[in-house]
Amino acid sequence: MAKVVTMGEIMLRLSTPNNEKYIQADEFDINYGGGEANVAVSLANYGHDAEFVTKVPDNPIGACAIAALRKYGVETKHIAKGGERLGIYFLETGASMRPSNVTYDRAHSSISTATADDFNFDEIFEGADWFHFTGITPAVSDAAAELTELACKAAKAHGVTVSCDLNFRKKLWSSEKAQKVMSNLMQYVDVCIGNEEDADKVLGFKPENTDVTSGELNLAGYESIFKQMVAKFGFKYVISSLRVSKSASDNGWSACIYSSADDEFYHSKEYRIHPIVDRVGGGDSFAGGTICGFVDGKNFKDALEFGVAASALKHTIPGDFNLVTREEVETLAGGDGSGRVQR
Repeated sequence: MAKVVTMGEIMLRLSTPNNEKYIQADEFDINYGGGEANVAVSLANYGHDAEFVTKVPDNPIGACAIAALRKYGVETKHIAKGGERLGIYFLETGASMRPSNVTYDRAHSSISTATADDFNFDEIFEGADWFHFTGITPAVSDAAAELTELACKAAKAHGVTVSCDLNFRKKLWSSEKAQKVMSNLMQYVDVCIGNEEDADKVLGFKPENTDVTSGELNLAGYESIFKQMVAKFGFKYVISSLRVSKSASDNGWSACIYSSADDEFYHSKEYRIHPIVDRVGGGDSFAGGTICGFVDGKNFKDALEFGVAASALKHTIPGDFNLVTREEVETLAGGDGSGRVQR
């Protein structure tokens, strides 16, 4: 099995139960999660050697975050301890036409103040096959952005394939700042993952005649900007999830990929996800599934189909982590989406 390293922030998630609004809630459900942590859990679930790198406070809450990762087989030996606090995010889960709402409380979190002295990247990337990060980590702080670049440089020095999920978060930084920081990081990236908003806000590429709220997807527009992104940054693959939001509870879900070596564009099968149990972590489960496909040795089309099926299943599971098995993903990717009881 492959060794995959991910690096970013793991957070305490406090979500309202039963689709309540914040003002109604007398209690919160507790989970732990974060973009890169979610990817690591997915890959560990599929049997790969997944390691998550971060910094957490040296207190019981930091220990709980580490325990949440260890529970699912993620390697945590290079997690640094120190700093002020673990970041928190509050989730108000939407329903029907009411969207979900995320509120961050992550200022001065441990990872936002971490430095290169906290990590031995040569040791971390020894024997690694793949490194994954997202656009969330550089958005947390300037120090985190510098740390991300150092990790990317070390990964490339060790011959490791690097993937990035662009993951634009308007509550963390502006599009202008994102483009400045992320455009620089793209020089290290082999596999670029995102959606139409990410490509637009983070890298300045916008597919024409596409409106996900109305269900209009112009695949030719995606193919065009993918080729432009390859020409500018030299990516081996550009990948986009395609979410058609009929409501907060009813989405169409598929993805597309462009392989620069094959000069070929491919669109996956589409799933209708209804009702959605929890869409948070859906993009991370897509990235994790697609990475799994690649490190398994699948061709780029089959890797994409595995990622799309994995993510479709994640929408049925509460919490950030995708806890489905490899067999469950392969069953859905193979065409069985009946949901019948397995006996």
